[in-house]
Amino acid sequence: MCSCVRSSRALSPVLLPRLLLPPTGYRLAGRGLSTSPHCMTVSGDSQPLPLPSQARVVICGGGIVGSSVAFHLAKMGWTDIVMLEQGRLGAGTTRLCAGIVSVAKPITIECQMANYSNSLYQQLEEETGVKTGYVKTGSLCLAQNQDRFLSLKRLASRLKVMGISCNIIKPKEVAKLHPLVNIHDLVGALHLPADAVVSSPDVNHALAVAAAGHGVQILDRTTVQQVLVEKGQVIAVETDRGSIECEYFVNCAGQWAYELGQASETKVSIPLHGCEHFYLLTKPLQEPLSPSTPVVMDMDGRIYARPWQGGILSGGFEKNPKPIFTEGRNQLEIQNMQEDWDHFEPMLGALLRRMPGLESAEIHQLVNCPESFTPDMRCLMGEMPSVSGYYVLAGMNSSGLAFAGGAGKYLAEWMTYGYPTANVWPLDIKRFGNLQSSRTFLRHRVMEVMPLLYELKVPRWDFQTGRQLRTSPLYDRLDTQGARWMEKHGFERPKYFVPHGKDLLSLDQSKTFYKPDWFDIVGAEVKCCKEAICVIDMSSFTKFELTSQNSEALDLLQHLCANDLDVPVGHIVHTGMLNERGGYENDCSVARVSKNNFFIVSPTDQQVHCWSWIKKHMPSDPHLHLEDVSWKYTALNLIGPRAMDVLAELSYVAMTPDHFPSMFCKEMSVGYANGIRVMSMTHTGEPGFMLYIPIEYALHVYNEVMSVGQKYGIRNAGYYALRSLRIEKFFAFWGQDLDAFTTPLQCGREFRVKFDKDTDFLGREALLQQRQDGVSRRFVMLVLEDHDTELDLWPWWGEPIYRNGLLAGTTTSSAYSYTLERHVCLGFVSPPPGPEGLPTPITPDFINRGDYEVDIAGQRYAAKAKLYPFSSLFTQQKRRKEDMEFSNLQGK
Repeated sequence: MCSCVRSSRALSPVLLPRLLLPPTGYRLAGRGLSTSPHCMTVSGDSQPLPLPSQARVVICGGGIVGSSVAFHLAKMGWTDIVMLEQGRLGAGTTRLCAGIVSVAKPITIECQMANYSNSLYQQLEEETGVKTGYVKTGSLCLAQNQDRFLSLKRLASRLKVMGISCNIIKPKEVAKLHPLVNIHDLVGALHLPADAVVSSPDVNHALAVAAAGHGVQILDRTTVQQVLVEKGQVIAVETDRGSIECEYFVNCAGQWAYELGQASETKVSIPLHGCEHFYLLTKPLQEPLSPSTPVVMDMDGRIYARPWQGGILSGGFEKNPKPIFTEGRNQLEIQNMQEDWDHFEPMLGALLRRMPGLESAEIHQLVNCPESFTPDMRCLMGEMPSVSGYYVLAGMNSSGLAFAGGAGKYLAEWMTYGYPTANVWPLDIKRFGNLQSSRTFLRHRVMEVMPLLYELKVPRWDFQTGRQLRTSPLYDRLDTQGARWMEKHGFERPKYFVPHGKDLLSLDQSKTFYKPDWFDIVGAEVKCCKEAICVIDMSSFTKFELTSQNSEALDLLQHLCANDLDVPVGHIVHTGMLNERGGYENDCSVARVSKNNFFIVSPTDQQVHCWSWIKKHMPSDPHLHLEDVSWKYTALNLIGPRAMDVLAELSYVAMTPDHFPSMFCKEMSVGYANGIRVMSMTHTGEPGFMLYIPIEYALHVYNEVMSVGQKYGIRNAGYYALRSLRIEKFFAFWGQDLDAFTTPLQCGREFRVKFDKDTDFLGREALLQQRQDGVSRRFVMLVLEDHDTELDLWPWWGEPIYRNGLLAGTTTSSAYSYTLERHVCLGFVSPPPGPEGLPTPITPDFINRGDYEVDIAGQRYAAKAKLYPFSSLFTQQKRRKEDMEFSNLQGK
């Protein structure tokens, strides 16, 4: 350990600087600010203000997140808002925040939130008169290797689409921007000139002042004990000082959001867990660092550093984090926890390697503060599916300051309009269910999540903790046959199957933005799907049954679904469930299994969202029943031209299109098993069938299918093959290509909308208006033309699309098409805005006459765009033999 650390440990205790710790007795009126009387807070040196008996909204949590929600609700015209804080305002994680506002975030919605926060914080001082310590420093994201450099180039391309200024720079330029950075091992960096630093307690204070100025009542020293719920609706909040009747409750309790959710009689699941987070403060350097010196994020070194009062504030995300607060709300306020120099030493070493000039710096203090993390490194936002009026904004994964402004705005919009103005599905709390709320699961997962914040994440990486939580009855059988697994909504799904004799270790550990090691394996599975038969276990898909005594089930589905569900028994309808704006809330297949019984199949991660959407619009009728039957059925997807031969042998029923037409469902016997729901669909456009098998028959049916299928060249396949097949067929997928802002008219699905029927379904008026006005963006398929699959970077998602040299849109998903022998990207394009910035209707001519390019990490590749799939393009280059060898298909 370096000598400066030893000397620092001998220093007498010092108080945290003002940047991090507000004065005792903190209250809004105590800072000499002109504010509304309603903003008076309860503090240690004054009598508590009376607790109101009722309010429209109660917000729990007086940190920067809760204050942002209160501020934005008030600005949107909400009145009768109360914000409660159990300690002093801003005395939680907010006061110990490092104060960095950066847009360098993994996904687009997070970049948008951080960008808005930056703009908001810059304006707050002028609006409120409260100094926020805002300094536009810019930031430098460093790359020590080529893979990190590629990830930064991909991020830069995405940020430019959003209009955010950024530059890829060389190491020498880094040295010019920051005097302390050692550049000898760098290959490059991303410079974000608009990034900033602030004093987070002061920003919190400014937001609270502004909210109070709009009439928000703010009370500290008031602890929320539980939320009272009646008939699934928030009715009141019980505190240690009495109850407040209310219509809405917002849980912004940060570290204690989980416990607060569990404390009420009607429990809500808020999956987050705390970890200790360390950062170092130095005293001013001999040559004090300018306040405008850029923030440094050395993710390969796992550290960040920013200027602080002439010195440095530096922390990081270590590989061995320390979870905390496993039970109970054991602190009213967050205190600086115990120093742990041994734990911090690796990060200190990384800092000194990056900035050797700090060797002689005198250490002021090692700060140890808690941060809350979620199972997938994304914050939790939205209305709880089980309780109407109960909203959540928590789990900020050490980016609370950067996200608070934008997240508060989006949540306020959600509460005001019923939806936010951006696609926040990646953050929607309904992406999780109760299964992710086990304390053991959360503790183990956040120990993986915290290091991952700075880990290099190549496409299609998987979490390693909290696995095998939900499995198909076939899991062990498939695992012994070489299955490699991915996880979706807690469910294990096969990615691909490693043939006998392949190097399993290299496949499990391969990380690349280029051609992956599984390329040939997936190619063989795709080939088998097209020429013989493959079996894919798709048990993870969400499955509901909607039943009624009379026509109630049909009436509900006709209202919820864009397509016509009044079809003969046995027919399957592919349809969207739309919102009032015509956007997709769900994309599903519905089979009418009897007159008043409908079987609904949706994407895996739609389990909670789809359930809550249906229940939200479901009348209170004892004759109408919705059941989640996902766990009751194992789903096998039999893909390929020989699927009908295998099923015919097992069922003694003709399976040809004449006897079993496309998009049809029958209950059949397969082998010895009865009651198998067989559907003539595959989700890929290839011929084949879906088998929905009662779980007790799953192993028997699978064994029978594999046994009979041997002579037809059967093999297992995984979701990577499925993805390649569906993308080359131009099939859009919910959550990737479709979202709550995408309408059927924008993605070529007008034929799935019952315009010709006099049925008032959700979104009808919006779609009729859109059909009259025209759409301003369109879903397209792009095939890369001058892209070398072996040598060039692969497209994955989020790449900019250029038309005639101008930015026209972004990709939403992509895959290599083994049929076309090209990469295929799906995405949306739009024409330039018209006069006064109004959207311009898009035409097929606009699509067909453009010269397109896809930007992959700054390199543009020519592409051919179509509104319809390329059915046979390039296939003439390599005709496949009719007399294929089935042994080759099986990888032998």
